[in-house]
Amino acid sequence: MQRIQPTTASHPYTGMWITADGNIRHELLPNGRYDEARGNRESAYQGRYEVEGDYIRYWDDTGFTADGTFRDGVLYHAGMVLYRK
Repeated sequence: MQRIQPTTASHPYTGMWITADGNIRHELLPNGRYDEARGNRESAYQGRYEVEGDYIRYWDDTGFTADGTFRDGVLYHAGMVLYRK
């Protein structure tokens, strides 16, 4: 697993990912951090992430871990389906 290193060049998966209803907004930052908003709650979850191929693993700042998979331009994460915005 390789951690995304801070860079000015973006990894193909960095950027904003949202659910179809727009309720979950998941931003993968180029410095290896993420910021997730839920409904009206901005920055509901924050932490770091690592990407290996199409697999992503998350470590929330509170210690919670999760993972996901990118497939055909869609992010499948923790039972959610997110689309690039």
